[in-house]
Amino acid sequence: MGPVYLLMGKPGSGKGTQAELLAKRLGYSVASPGAEFRRLATEDSVVGRKVAETLDAGLLQPYWLATYLFHKTLFALTADGGIVLEGFARKVPEAQIVLDTCEWLGRPLKAFYLSVTDEEIQKRIEGRSGVAARSDDSSVAKRLEEFRIHTDPSIELLRNAGVLTDIDGSPGIEAIHADILTHLNLQ
Repeated sequence: MGPVYLLMGKPGSGKGTQAELLAKRLGYSVASPGAEFRRLATEDSVVGRKVAETLDAGLLQPYWLATYLFHKTLFALTADGGIVLEGFARKVPEAQIVLDTCEWLGRPLKAFYLSVTDEEIQKRIEGRSGVAARSDDSSVAKRLEEFRIHTDPSIELLRNAGVLTDIDGSPGIEAIHADILTHLNLQ
């Protein structure tokens, strides 16, 4: 069975960039629930409005919605096809379902956590928008709080399961990519 690679990190940690680089190197595609949530948020439907409301509040979507997207993506793969996931397993139930599903299917799972300080995240996100946001009332602060509450425990679950590797997410893009490839014995 083809492998499943999971990139995790705080908002602005570079997980999307690293997912794209890894997928390109391996010839896989990237699946991100964030893109699907943003698409759903544009729909004039009950679900679309609820997803938009949750996104606007800086909150994570319900774990069962992310799980649905994960299963939809994973079950569409061929037996030997692999995939790079970015933004999945942000809550403990999601992480457990990722573990259980990969084990049930016999797909190897390898997760990487890009570790970056909150201060660096604030700088990166402010740099993207060009607007200085106060950390006490910004959407960045809310997203980091959501990360601490929900995703930190997911990371611990994956770490304890022996499938997660911590990566220093502070050096440049190429150095981080090289570190990931080293851990995958691809360099």
